[in-house]
This record gives sequence, structure tokens and C-alpha cells, in this order.
Amino acid sequence: MTVGLMVTCINDALFPDTGKAVVTLLRRLGVEVTFPAAQTCCGQPMVNTGYLDEAVPLLRNHLDAFAGCEAIVAPSGSCAGSVRHQHRLVAERSGDPGLVRGVEAAPPVYELTEYLVDVLGVTDVGAYFPHRVTYHPTCHSLRMLGVGDRPLSLLRAVRGIRLEELPGADECCGFGGTFAMKNAETSIAMGNDKARHVRSTGAEVLVAGDNSCLMHVGGLLSRQRSGVRVMHLAEVLAQTEPVVHSVTSAGSAPTREPASPSGAPTAGGSQ
Repeated sequence: MTVGLMVTCINDALFPDTGKAVVTLLRRLGVEVTFPAAQTCCGQPMVNTGYLDEAVPLLRNHLDAFAGCEAIVAPSGSCAGSVRHQHRLVAERSGDPGLVRGVEAAPPVYELTEYLVDVLGVTDVGAYFPHRVTYHPTCHSLRMLGVGDRPLSLLRAVRGIRLEELPGADECCGFGGTFAMKNAETSIAMGNDKARHVRSTGAEVLVAGDNSCLMHVGGLLSRQRSGVRVMHLAEVLAQTEPVVHSVTSAGSAPTREPASPSGAPTAGGSQ
């Protein structure tokens, strides 16, 4: 199957390692991955703010960019949910029957964990990550897409991981895109609640499937000097057991490259 990677705006601009991790992971599982360079924003910010007409050019571009792909995979429940549920609304509002037909005929869009578990039929992707981790299920993946326990199934199969349950896991982190700007005080209060729950687990790493949420909570954790890193789920699943180097001299033991969480920078600039 030829899969088009919809990397999303925030990953392209701020967290490119997530997109690279998706490619590494899927290729390791035998999937042919393409990256349509013409892709831009999926249009979600416009739709969520009520500017559906302004999202029409972005919808047309999306259909053109991913034409020819058998499926589309996105490391974001938010953007995958937008394409699956909002594009049809935009097309119907435009009054263009051709655009509606284009949406209906477009390749299916999967959030990463949906593709791994439902399409490839795998939960053990050969990952190795010997760290104490807690997982935050983001709102759109949980409520709009209904990914359920797919991310946790993938994490439980990671070798060396110690997975800690996150209190209040299904509560929103408070980001919500433009909500965070329009309702900053509420957003920060919700984020602080999430950060407090994360710290209570004693985890080294907070993992989620959307970097927008990780940026929000990660920035707060950084400002609190919590020592907790944030990593996208794809980056954890792309990690493999360290390479054992050959013996270089008589009597010397083989060495391993240390495995460490290489988290994306948080909003506060801390790793």
C-alpha cells in the first residue's frame, strides 16, 4: 500500500522529528510512504473559528496533493478528525457538487494508531523505550475519532517501558487551538490540572498523539521545572533497541549506544 504522510502544519513547522519518526516506523513495517510536498493546512483553524468559506481553497489543495495515494496517515487525531468530519461540511457549504464528489472519493484518512492497529493489524512494532511513561489521550482522538485503547495497546507492547496510568486522563488539556488564545486563563488552568496529574505519576516522559497538546502541557511542565519530557507517540514507537557494537580489542566488552528520550522542544524551549 502506498501511504501519503499528512504531516500537519504544527509538525512541519515545529516538530519535524515526529514526521521523520512516522516514516521510519512505517517503512520498518514494510509500508511505502510518500510525502506530497504540495500539502498545506487541512483547514481546521478556519473551520473551528467559523470561516468555512476560507477553508475551501485548502480543501481543494488537500484533494490535489494526496490524489493517487491509497491511504493517508496523520500523526494527529486533531487533523485526521478534521479531514474526516469537517471536509464534507466545507464541501457541501461551497455549493460545488464536484468538490463534494472529490471528498467522497478521496483516500481514507487514518490517525497513526488506527492505521497501525486496524489496517496493518499490529500492536508490537518492535519498539524499545526503557523509560517511565504516562499517556494523555487527546480530545479529538478520543472523542471525534474514537481511537480507544489503540495507543495504549501499542505502548504496552514496547520493550522496556514502564507505563503509568494518568489520573483524569480523559480530561481536556485546555489547548483547543484558537480556544487557548481566546480563553487563555481557562486554558492555562486546565493545562495546570493536566500537568499536576502528570507529575503525580512520577513519569519521566509524557506521551500523546498530538504535538499541539504536548506543546501546551509541555510548556507548563517546563515552566514548573518538573523534569518531565514530552514526546509524540510516533517517536516512542520509532525507537529500537540500541545497536551492540563489535568488540574492538581483546578482552573488551561490547558496548551499546544509550537509549534516551529525544523529546521535541516544549513551548518553554526546554527539552
